[in-house]
Amino acid sequence: MNHELFLFPFLRAFLVSSGLTLLFIFLADFFSLFPNKNQQHHIHKKKISRFGGAAIIIAFVAAVFLDGNLIITHPLWGLIVSAFLILFFGILDDFLNLDWKKQLFFQICAAILIFIFGVNIQHITGPFGKVIDFGDAQFSMASLFLGITWMVVMMNSMNWFDGIDGASAGVTFFGAIAIIFVSLKPEVNQPPMAIIASILAGSILGFLIFNFYPSKIIAGTSGSIFMGFILAVLAIFSGAKIATTLLVMTLPLADSIWVIWKRIRFRDSVFSPDNKHLHHCLLKMGWSQKKIALLFYTVTGIVVIIALNTRALGKMVAILMVFALTLMMMFFIDAQMLKKEKYNVIK
Repeated sequence: MNHELFLFPFLRAFLVSSGLTLLFIFLADFFSLFPNKNQQHHIHKKKISRFGGAAIIIAFVAAVFLDGNLIITHPLWGLIVSAFLILFFGILDDFLNLDWKKQLFFQICAAILIFIFGVNIQHITGPFGKVIDFGDAQFSMASLFLGITWMVVMMNSMNWFDGIDGASAGVTFFGAIAIIFVSLKPEVNQPPMAIIASILAGSILGFLIFNFYPSKIIAGTSGSIFMGFILAVLAIFSGAKIATTLLVMTLPLADSIWVIWKRIRFRDSVFSPDNKHLHHCLLKMGWSQKKIALLFYTVTGIVVIIALNTRALGKMVAILMVFALTLMMMFFIDAQMLKKEKYNVIK
């Protein structure tokens, strides 16, 4: 196989993304474009550019158009249009601090838009090989409902997870790499998907080198939402890769489940930002941002290897095991923090 098909798109996206990221860092400093974003789940208190998402999205779209081996199909047009919708409402949120209802409305609009362009869940394969077919998925309400739910969950999980330098971008980069290799397997054989995933990997890496601790720029709402959205869409592009994506997204999804449970337990709003996320807990235990990011990368790297070397049943078992281990780790950290707080009170 000609590796230049995937290397050149990766490099083009990387160069455009890194160049735009540098430009947006400079413009934010020069024009003092620092949105006053009240976002408790992110730990940054200093003024920092939130236009990383713009660099990622523009680089991704530009590299797609520049690639002569890609045909811009109807579904791919849907992805591009939805990406710019996410960029628009993300920047709007960064400056105006939209409430959760408006954010959810825009997210659902992006999911419906891409469904209209032909990106939909046509079938689901169970762990034992049983296939649930939605028939003509273009007009299936079940497919629409599942698609919207899948994309909204992925978007919000990645957005909530993006609380420390390099977290969401690192997970997305690993996800793109996983999709490249899965797409090139003989039984899958989807080179166009591998090219798109290569472009995504390059766009993310060009931003990540400036986003890793200590960051000079962060993704902002548009960036973190787009990362979850693109992984969700690529998972259902030309055949379901949902199990692989679920494995890659284990940490963000487990973190979301944990935070929602904690908010319900303490009777807080499910949509209210707080400091109950995994990275907040690890920071309180004395971990550095760099150490936390490297932990996230290690766990995600391991699950990517699992995803590439297991079939449907193996993936399902791995998903359940990794989720269980992650939630057990969170319970342990929470117990340690409570013990520490009680000790400090007694002291």
